[in-house]
Amino acid sequence: MQTFTQYLSNVRDLLWGPWLLVLLVGTGAWLTLRLRGIQFRLLGHALRLVVSREHTGQGDISHLGALMISLAATVGVGNIAGVATAVASGGPGAVVWMWITALFGMATKYSEAFLAVRFREVNREGEISGGPMYYLKNGMRSPRLATAFAFFGAMAAFGIGNMVQANTTADAIHGATGLPPALIGIFLAVITWLVIVGGVKRIAKVVILLVPAMVGFYFLGSIFIILRFAENLPQGIALLFESAFTGTAAVGGFAGATVAQAISFGVARGLFSNESGLGSAPIAAAAAKTDQPGRQALVSMTGTFIDTLVVCSLTGLVLAVTQVWQSGQTGAQLTQSAFELGMGPIGEALITLAVATFALSTILGWGYYGEKCFEYLTRQRGILIYRYAWVAFVFIGAAMNLELVWIISDAMNALMAVPNLIGLLVLSNLLARETRAFEREFLESPSSRKSGTGK
Repeated sequence: MQTFTQYLSNVRDLLWGPWLLVLLVGTGAWLTLRLRGIQFRLLGHALRLVVSREHTGQGDISHLGALMISLAATVGVGNIAGVATAVASGGPGAVVWMWITALFGMATKYSEAFLAVRFREVNREGEISGGPMYYLKNGMRSPRLATAFAFFGAMAAFGIGNMVQANTTADAIHGATGLPPALIGIFLAVITWLVIVGGVKRIAKVVILLVPAMVGFYFLGSIFIILRFAENLPQGIALLFESAFTGTAAVGGFAGATVAQAISFGVARGLFSNESGLGSAPIAAAAAKTDQPGRQALVSMTGTFIDTLVVCSLTGLVLAVTQVWQSGQTGAQLTQSAFELGMGPIGEALITLAVATFALSTILGWGYYGEKCFEYLTRQRGILIYRYAWVAFVFIGAAMNLELVWIISDAMNALMAVPNLIGLLVLSNLLARETRAFEREFLESPSSRKSGTGK
């Protein structure tokens, strides 16, 4: 069994090698060029659209609901443990490379959402279905790539979006309260069932309440710690940028890191955190009520901004100003140490709550993603069976060791990204052309400026 696990680990490492990281960031850079830096030019307009009540056109949920489902799936334990792992392995400079990755990733996220709305369909129940499988099938005319994406997406969902999240939550709560993981798993499974049985509309209603609350509490706790150690802030920010381009010397329990390590861990963790290019978020974007793909694409773009440039940055700054990154710890334990140092026992409770709510939101968001992939593969048959299986695996994940699940789900995530990135590159001409038309008609016209919806 150990040999088989090692073999799968080697396959995972090969899939997530430099070639894929270059492809992911390179696609973002290419789309940034083709879209004339849309993430910089229209970020302010995109943020205003997030809270806009303008919902015209076909769809199941609001702009905000689609964004919150996307954020529910991306703002997860990676923002707590993933950032800490990047800093522990690549030094504080890894955070800067996470930022750079996110800036290009915003163009990727815009492109995914635009194509998802542009090529979405209405299923037999009258609900919207969209995502990479539909723009690969209807836009690129490649049903084989579409099926491959849907298969890998459905498989990855049970791992990274379900069992891993349940297991992380059970570990955090068990460590803080002593409750048995199996009991925690039952509780998570019941909550999950009560939400997903109502479909995308109920998921949207729940995450619209859950995501802002959980991000808000984490934001306030992080700001409190940063202000408490304000005298270290200038030095901490300087450390981030210096170590990003010069490497980090060994200090305390930190073994040191080269520039290459800062880049590698920063890019990898950044992409894992915001999922730009993996193709998951556009599945939610496709369900938005809109008559213009560009509107929802701009809203979706803000998800990467919030996930990485806001939430991940807070974690990185907390680790820098408290200087616990030197301790030699890694993962969620490192972030927990920083919050305990900054807030005492309240800090430990806050991290436990953050891990639990972040993980639960990811289970809900990925439940929708996986269901839509499964729906594509089975032509909408057996959806109820899928939901039962999803809930069952929440319980299983909370109660078992998941080393093998981590490895398999990481591999499936990489395999999801490949057909999606191919589709984005092949359809980039159409994307650029229709984005220019959208900007001319809806963002630059006199009527748009008069109504306050223009740039």
